[in-house]
Amino acid sequence: MQTTATALSLNVPDERASAAFAIAHFGFTEAMSAEGFISLEHPTAGMNVIFLRTGLVTFTPERIAGSAGQGLLIAFVVDDIDAEFARISAAGAEVITPPETEPWGERYCQFADPNGLVWQLVTWVDTPDA
Repeated sequence: MQTTATALSLNVPDERASAAFAIAHFGFTEAMSAEGFISLEHPTAGMNVIFLRTGLVTFTPERIAGSAGQGLLIAFVVDDIDAEFARISAAGAEVITPPETEPWGERYCQFADPNGLVWQLVTWVDTPDA
């Protein structure tokens, strides 16, 4: 298989709210949109994030047409997690987890968008700050 692009598609109650959050805080731009649908692209992440309004009749399979979120993390590896945390939290994003470091060297923080999706930033460190 040769993949030419990657996208994450998420059902949310308010697609515009999640898109605005991703644009304001994570550097995405709108690639295309239609009623109930917004596709965002990122200049360096190598993927698109698509938000679909929950309840679209075109969504299949119908048995999984509910809202995304439970147990889902949208994670991005960044160079300076502390600077990104300061920037995003100062802009008013809801902080779920301030920066903390796991014993295996994963330093991360988390934010929630207006639909409750969890956006996580990660930096890998050689010597974890416990």
